[in-house]
Amino acid sequence: MNCTRSLLLARVLAALAPRSPAPLSPSALHTASAGLFRSKHASLGQRATRLPSRCFHSSARRPDAKPAPSSEPSDQEGESSHTGAGKTLVTYEDLFERAARDSRTKATFTRVLEVFCKEDVRRRGHVEFIYAALKKMPEFGVEGDLSVYNKLLDVFPKEVFVPRNYIQRMFNHYPRQQECGVQLLEHMENYGVMPNVETKVLLVQIFGEKGHPMRKYQRLMYWFPRFKHVNPYPVPRELPRDPVDLARLSLQRIAGDLDARVTVYEMPSTDLSESGEDSSQLYVVGIQSPDQQTLLSKHNPERPVFVEGPFPLWLRKTCVYYYTLRADPLPPEEKVEEPVDPERSFFYPLELDLDLDRDLGDDDDFDVDEVEEGPVFALCMASSGDQATLSKWISGLQETNPILGRTPTVFRLNSGPREIQTSSEPERKEDQDLLQSRKMTQ
Repeated sequence: MNCTRSLLLARVLAALAPRSPAPLSPSALHTASAGLFRSKHASLGQRATRLPSRCFHSSARRPDAKPAPSSEPSDQEGESSHTGAGKTLVTYEDLFERAARDSRTKATFTRVLEVFCKEDVRRRGHVEFIYAALKKMPEFGVEGDLSVYNKLLDVFPKEVFVPRNYIQRMFNHYPRQQECGVQLLEHMENYGVMPNVETKVLLVQIFGEKGHPMRKYQRLMYWFPRFKHVNPYPVPRELPRDPVDLARLSLQRIAGDLDARVTVYEMPSTDLSESGEDSSQLYVVGIQSPDQQTLLSKHNPERPVFVEGPFPLWLRKTCVYYYTLRADPLPPEEKVEEPVDPERSFFYPLELDLDLDRDLGDDDDFDVDEVEEGPVFALCMASSGDQATLSKWISGLQETNPILGRTPTVFRLNSGPREIQTSSEPERKEDQDLLQSRKMTQ
């Protein structure tokens, strides 16, 4: 201890010797050594309790220094310039609206994508832009085009959102961007668009092979080929534009009988009248199977038949309406049970006659609400649902079903979609008249 103290005193004397040529007093030496010990212990304590911290290097700044002038406008200047005359904030949806002023086509939609990619190399705001593009795709008619989806994926920056280690993969690296990629693939799934190899390459470049969008892609490629041909009655992707062909396709789907025959009773055509105006003739398309003809031939002529409709039928995004020719169910006293032909179906029996032993706890009563409906003799589709047009269908059916000439026909027609809109106009006028009369009384 004494040796250490003497060495420290010698260092103090060596440090103070060139500054003070005069000899130092013992009191000065004592105070210097005490201060040296205090500073030494303090520095040691600071080193022991100091935590590692990040250092930021910065240059010295004078108190009278001013910031250098910038070429970019400040926040206040930017706000004033945006809110000033002639300049407004533009959202991504407005970009598609401006492009749609001329035409809403695939070329216009892809042009907006190219403009966004060329504006900024960093693709800032790409997530909001992709959501806006997905929202506008049905308006441009590109919701079923695979090449457009691949161009939307190309908007993402490449090799930025790829996780570098297992920790980033575990904690959902860049969650907003991955969620946007999954939403894009779900949009493809909803419209039945199957990805291809280009889609896989883009997903690997953007999110890597272990990202959530890549897992969604793998699920799509696993289930889509298995469910592609599950429907035994598929609806064609492109529906026919001719109304007669569309009616023929719809009636064949409703009938479900391969022996049913489609008959066109009147074709649509346009003729010039004496005044020079175009008069369009309506079309009527009907379908009837041999079994329906047999049922109609056995119908009692004293009981009327009914023409009912219209009933809606959706084929993808197109809604068509059809009409039925049917009769009321037979009363119980006129029903005749015909024996079931055992050779009618070779796959499963149509009738079981089993002599099984019954227990006292067995309940033979079932609470089932059975609603009996009358037989349907024929179906048709017409361009107009009025009685004059449908009477042409009945007159055409009389050629193959002569019993209709002796059977009364009753038309039970509901108001169609166009008639519903027109019928609300007088009600609105009556409501306006009531409001005006109340105001006058007040």
